[in-house]
Amino acid sequence: MKVYIDGQFFEENEAKISVFDHGLLYGDGVFEGIRAYHNRVFKLTEHIERLYWSAKAILLDIPMSREEMIESTLATCRANDLRDGYIRLLVTRGRGTLGLDPRRCPKASVIIIAGQIKLYPSEYYEKGLTIVTVPTTRNMVNSVNPAIKSLNYLNNILARIEANNAGVEEAIMLNSEGFVAECTGDNIFIVQKGRLMTPPLSAGALYGITRNAVLDCAQELGIASSEPNLTRYDVYNADEMFLTGTAAELIPVVKVDGRVIGTGTPGPLTAILNARFRELTKVNGEIIFR
Repeated sequence: MKVYIDGQFFEENEAKISVFDHGLLYGDGVFEGIRAYHNRVFKLTEHIERLYWSAKAILLDIPMSREEMIESTLATCRANDLRDGYIRLLVTRGRGTLGLDPRRCPKASVIIIAGQIKLYPSEYYEKGLTIVTVPTTRNMVNSVNPAIKSLNYLNNILARIEANNAGVEEAIMLNSEGFVAECTGDNIFIVQKGRLMTPPLSAGALYGITRNAVLDCAQELGIASSEPNLTRYDVYNADEMFLTGTAAELIPVVKVDGRVIGTGTPGPLTAILNARFRELTKVNGEIIFR
């Protein structure tokens, strides 16, 4: 594997950053997880836009243009002969001092990794996940805003530890008001009486690229959708439920906190949306090899 670091490619065992990088010392930086399908980098423009939005929110100056970032991402895929896979793009604050002040970091560092990822065992995509709600509260929007896809993922990791302890693959996180925010790494959707619903961004949900793609698919298919505040009561009484994320793609949920969702099997609307999403991956995104 060849890893891109600040304009150069390094073999995996030679890809290194400074121990004084504030991304390592403080989680000071932003990232994107991106998928490649069928020789295309899916929704690459949208991912790069979100990366720059996150960077702006933390006053991080990315030392290259959006067009250069897109081309560097494609070049990393080409260097690794990657047509289908997963791309991790990171921008750290860069090398600084042991102090907290980000002004001591003169230049941000850009890292691009192109490889493979498998978030869940394949059988869960067919049979559905069993998940739980965990005590760890989602970050509040006036602290570390969940809209910022930051390198500081400890909030999500703590919730994932609780999921691991419960023996499940994912977990629902609530916000400080008790509304459903998102899962540890995925956005949440439910279906009630043929209507698609997902928590609003203001509840603590990430501005998910796959989330938005599914909402667009629903609109194209004439499926009514909305973004209301949801409680666990709404989730428990849903007819269907599924999660979305770049790494997770679209995966059904069949049981939450011991409550069976719908019939206890992945629902028909979930299957329709998943099929439409799969079709979209064949035609959307920048071409890697021409």
